Amino acid sequence: MSTDTLRIEDLSVAFRVGSRDVPVVRGINFAVPAGETVALVGESGSGKSTIASAVMGLLPPRARITSGRILFSDQRAVTQDVDLTKLDAQRYRRLRGARIAMAFQEPSAALSAVWSVGAMLVEALQAHENVSAATAKRRALDTLKRVGFPDPEAAFRRFPFELSGGLRQRAMLAASLICRPPLVIADEPTSALDVTVQALALKLLSDLQDEMGLSLLFITHDFGVVANIADHVVVLREGQIVEQGSVRDVLKSPQTAYTRDLLAAVPRLEGEAAPLLATRTSASAIETLAPVWRDRMAPPVGTPLVEIAGVVKRFAPRKRTFANGDDSVEAVAGVDLAINAGECLGLVGESGCGKSTLSKLVMKVIKPDAGTILVRDGNEMVSLQTLSGTALQRFRARVQYVFQDPFASLNPRLTAAEIVGEPFIIHGYGSANERLRWSRALFELVGLDAAMLKRHPNAFSGGQRQRIGIARALALGPDLLICDEPVSALDVSVQAQILGLLDGLRRDLGIASLFVSHNLAVVKAIAGRVAVMCRGRIIEAAPTAELFANPRHPYTKALLAANPEPDPDRPLDLAALMEGRASDPNAWDVPYRLQPGARPRYETVADGHIVAVA
Repeated sequence: MSTDTLRIEDLSVAFRVGSRDVPVVRGINFAVPAGETVALVGESGSGKSTIASAVMGLLPPRARITSGRILFSDQRAVTQDVDLTKLDAQRYRRLRGARIAMAFQEPSAALSAVWSVGAMLVEALQAHENVSAATAKRRALDTLKRVGFPDPEAAFRRFPFELSGGLRQRAMLAASLICRPPLVIADEPTSALDVTVQALALKLLSDLQDEMGLSLLFITHDFGVVANIADHVVVLREGQIVEQGSVRDVLKSPQTAYTRDLLAAVPRLEGEAAPLLATRTSASAIETLAPVWRDRMAPPVGTPLVEIAGVVKRFAPRKRTFANGDDSVEAVAGVDLAINAGECLGLVGESGCGKSTLSKLVMKVIKPDAGTILVRDGNEMVSLQTLSGTALQRFRARVQYVFQDPFASLNPRLTAAEIVGEPFIIHGYGSANERLRWSRALFELVGLDAAMLKRHPNAFSGGQRQRIGIARALALGPDLLICDEPVSALDVSVQAQILGLLDGLRRDLGIASLFVSHNLAVVKAIAGRVAVMCRGRIIEAAPTAELFANPRHPYTKALLAANPEPDPDRPLDLAALMEGRASDPNAWDVPYRLQPGARPRYETVADGHIVAVA
């Protein structure tokens, strides 16, 4: 009897392009032992998801398996060494979902928006097993309880859009586990989650594996996640395996330069932050852009650019009413913050804490309900709320936004030249030829080949698309970039390149940035000062070195504890995460504990280090 749930032998996959086959996966050999976890690691385009699709029988029509076998064995049945590459569609459907399940990267896209969580689970179970509706519901409720829903009955009735990101991911796990399959393929299941929610999800997967005897093929590019969940690691590059072995051997003693480079690119909390390889700014590009950037302020480093005082923003939810009759929720609850010229200010916190709302307030995309936002206009600070007409247009040119998703933020119908040149058209700069020349200079500025300007977004990699987004943001010569999770969707090596680019722009051009993230290790690498946000409040702020050396607030400590390090000797400590209650002000120790709706007061505990107390 085979001891491997999955065994892949000499697998090669090719995509049909025109009249020829282009190999994308070549000669893959590895196994997933029963009850163990194998991590498939590599950069985007390395072939990880193609291998998963081949196992699931979900390759696109233009792809085909050119050689090899995919052998599946069910230890709890008589199904042994079934070659999945030989199955017809009907037999594959009987296995898919029932014996081999997949948890996808983005639960919002994978779960139906018009079916409740319970209806999806019941439908999946009844599709594979002859059970009554009552039995299916009992199994669904039991599965929801197993994946950590505190109220399975309520979760059964809810729709995915009514759940938080962490709970949607748990619903996705429930959908993959409802039939109790022996093999689960998890394709980047935690990449979209906060570090605290990710830590809890990894613990949940580990517990479920022990309880149900799952074999897990875990696809990721995060070596910190690998260190906390995997037994074995397979490292891919350009469709080929470059290294594989136990998690300790690969992470502690990598045998190839490629694996060593990937590990070196991982931002870490331990020790001093590795210096970024700052991208030097092209003098010729700056000279070309001089006619557009002639009005750029470029104030001296340290000059206040934005001053936020007591800002409040409330939203009214569809379903919530408080006893006092006020049905609004404070997304931003009395924030004080300053951003200075030439600095990178990190703003960190979990999803839903108010980071993006605060960023939109600074952009004047939405208006505050209380408080003031002052912005620099020449030699004076003026109220953002009062800006209109030409003054507001000048402000829009000086403060630009870099979005989280490098694909969704680019118009797929436009070429790169049209995307990057659009700000010139909106603000009335130059002729068509001048705009093309400036677009070439912007591409040079962000390290892209100007010959690629005629391409559409789909022809670029994720890192290249993010560079296009940064080029567009630089078009009008801004003094401040608001970077909303700009590297969270990128591989570690590409992430390091983008961080180096942003750092080079700050050093050479004095462009400040508000760097919004939930990853403290990334923020440590790039920011000079950090503000920590929770439930709409700034609960701690300090120079970066001071904050990481001496965190004071329990929430900050929980965020630091939740960051997975690529070291199997330093597993995540669930106790330090306060068992998932880190973002609940009522769970904080005195003197940090806040009552609902209460405003904190701030104490200075060190030079430039403040902490919120009750």
